[in-house]
Parts: sequence; structure tokens; C-alpha cells
Amino acid sequence: MASLDEFAREQATLTALKLTGQVAVNELSAQFGVSTVTVRKDLEVLERRNLLRRVRGGAVSVGASDEGAFEMRLRHAQDSKRAIAKAAAKLVADGDVIAIDSSTSTFYLAQEILDRRNLIVITNGLRHAMLFMEQSSAMVLMPGGVLRRSAGSLVGPIGDVLKGRGRIGKGFFGLVGISTTLGLLDVSAEEAHTKLFMAQACDQVYGLFDSSKVNGFGLHSFTATDDITGMFSDDGVPAEIVAEWAAIGVPLTTAPVTPAASVQDISTARHTRRKSGKAWERAYP
Repeated sequence: MASLDEFAREQATLTALKLTGQVAVNELSAQFGVSTVTVRKDLEVLERRNLLRRVRGGAVSVGASDEGAFEMRLRHAQDSKRAIAKAAAKLVADGDVIAIDSSTSTFYLAQEILDRRNLIVITNGLRHAMLFMEQSSAMVLMPGGVLRRSAGSLVGPIGDVLKGRGRIGKGFFGLVGISTTLGLLDVSAEEAHTKLFMAQACDQVYGLFDSSKVNGFGLHSFTATDDITGMFSDDGVPAEIVAEWAAIGVPLTTAPVTPAASVQDISTARHTRRKSGKAWERAYP
């Protein structure tokens, strides 16, 4: 049996911890087809991220966890996320006012729009803000909140910070699941709460996700189906899913993962948002 790569081993280890509360080095070594030394290194990395606690012969769960550390998620479906980001980046022009959340999908989007001039970015992602600060001329606004270390985000009741300051043109949000009934979903209540406030200040809301999220399970909705302007994913999304969303007026654009391929909009549906508002004020009181 071929050995699993690092990301796959980490995911399998965390899944086992959720099911049983503990894992053994010898069992993981046999399951993954790698040495016990490699397994111990994997466990050390996960412990540094506070995702488990090492014990003699293995590891135990540290209790309820969220969707996982940012760095680990950043490595998942990298090619897909880059293709998705390139497709979504076409919506961002010089001088735009945009919102992006703290997800890894929008981090790849941020990398694609660093050269935009006179950009105003509202984000709750610490890494996103640092990226724009170090590599772009964009004005960055962080709404504030409580630090959520696993996601590198600021979460909390930030509604009053955005209220009365004008409208944000476009908002881009990562997600853990989609639902034609509930809309865009997240697994963390705190993260969903913050995304909700940000999305409500946007004239247009876009969901960004790799195709593995099609069957994802989310607990908390942060954007209702009727308020979704569009979605971006990779070409691994089944055609019936694209058609299902097109039928309710939400275009789902898919991006081929192969670098040389062009972006194709599978859906011909058009979705018009009724929300309107004035442009974001350039000066903050």
C-alpha cells in the first residue's frame, strides 16, 4: 500500500481522535504505511498547533476542536484554490472596496489582487492583513474582535464598526458547506457571526470553495441563499450541483485546475441583488 502524504495523515489522525479520543503510534504507522518516527513527527506538529496532546505511545484529544489550523488547511487543495482565486480575482478592479474573510480560499484570492491600485480591503484575517500590508498599497481595515488563533482571525460582534460607513462593493467568503436552503455555511459559530456582519455590509456576496466542500457539513449559516450573488469553485463540482444552483438563480463558476486552461462559467443564470447603497466613504471619522 502506498504511504499517505503529510496532509492526509494529519486529517486521518484528527478524524480518529474525534471518533475515539486517542490514537497509538504503532497503529497509525501500520495504517499510513510510514515509520513510527514519521508518525511521532506528525503528532509533534499537531501538538504545536494545539490540536492534540502527546502521551506515551500516542496522543489524546484536547477536546472539541474547530475546522483545523490555518496552515494545514492552506495546503489542502492548493491547485484548486489557486484556480478559484484567479477566477474570482477578475471581479476586483482598481479602486474597489472589498471584504474578504479569514479563510484560506480568500488568502489565495488576496495573493492574486496585490497589484490592484487604490484598493480598500476590509478583513478579519490577520494573515490577510499582513499580506496586504507587506506586499501591496491597499488601505486595510480590520473590524476588530477577539483573536481566534486556529484561524488567525478576529471574531466577535463587529456590526457597529461597519454600520453607517457606507457600502462595501463585493465580499468574498470561504465556507465549509453550501445549502440551497440555508445558503453559505460555516462550522464555527463565532466565525459565522463575524462573516454575517461583514456580508450584510456588502452589495454583492460571493462564496469561494474547492469542490470537496460540496458535501461539507456546516452548522451555521452566514449568508442566505437569496443574498448570494455568485459562487466560485473548481471543475470537480458535479454538473447536477451547478444546475441545481442555476435553477434558483445563483451562478456557480467553475475553474479548471490545469494551469493552461481558461476559466469557464458553467452556469448561464444571472442573479441580481436588490441591495443597494452608497459607495464606501474614503475617509473614516
